[in-house]
Amino acid sequence: MGIIGSTIKPFTATAFQKGKDFFEVSEKDLEGKWAVFFFYPADFTFVCPTELEDLGEKYAMLRQMGVDVYAVSTDTHFSHKAWHDTSEKIGKLEFAFLGDQNHILANNFGVLREGAGLADRATFVVDPDGVIQIMEITCEGVGRNANELTRKIKAAQYVRENPGQVCPAAWEEGSDTLAPSLDLVGKL
Repeated sequence: MGIIGSTIKPFTATAFQKGKDFFEVSEKDLEGKWAVFFFYPADFTFVCPTELEDLGEKYAMLRQMGVDVYAVSTDTHFSHKAWHDTSEKIGKLEFAFLGDQNHILANNFGVLREGAGLADRATFVVDPDGVIQIMEITCEGVGRNANELTRKIKAAQYVRENPGQVCPAAWEEGSDTLAPSLDLVGKL
């Protein structure tokens, strides 16, 4: 699964977003921006709303960092709106929900469950050039952590803006980075 470093494939999806009419999103809308694709199995489920609510708590910060957020399931945009209109937790969320009932995005990112018609619980971070920089896929019963996602995006943005620097394990914004060299081999 060599998806890190690959370019996002063409797609068009209909989105639902709080306070807006339905609208189309394609890979062209991502040009020059950071984007998160936050796949989850289905609307009206159990772990998914807890993850989406957690991500929603970081949405303002992600927007300040120049990151667009797209929640994606194989449900339709109509289902996303119905969930948004009937769930207190989901009704608060301000990021876009993409309908992927034709499985274009789930197939493009390699997260469609064979025979189930559902996406895996997966996160992808795409840089302003459309290149996938981060991916995370977890099993059905394990929810993701928006704090860790935000930390990873900050690290990816730092590395992009500071060529020749890398972020070590557990790096936090403002912490020391490394400049890879032969002098470091065996000393860390």
